[in-house]
Amino acid sequence: MHSEVYTDGVDEITVGGSIVRVDLVSLSPTEREANNVPKKIFRQRLIFSIEGFANSVEVMQNALQGLVEAGVVKRTQARTADRTAGQAERSSVATPNLGRSANASTNFR
Repeated sequence: MHSEVYTDGVDEITVGGSIVRVDLVSLSPTEREANNVPKKIFRQRLIFSIEGFANSVEVMQNALQGLVEAGVVKRTQARTADRTAGQAERSSVATPNLGRSANASTNFR
């Protein structure tokens, strides 16, 4: 039997030497932040080699492109990044086309 982990998203990615650590989080059904957003709860950490992480990103980008092409995810214009901080302008971001707020999770419907 293979265990499965549900995650609402990635909270933090840390690179140390040749290791990448990806922290997975879920949104709490009971605890709230000060602005009434569900609190992020650490669930599990994925640990990759740099090469393994890079390969995983490529697989996820391909999956995202498939979702965009299927109409499940819609590309939208992003805000211009702060150039004074040295960040590049981002032309688009992918957002789920599910008709609910960005903080919503299928766990809370």
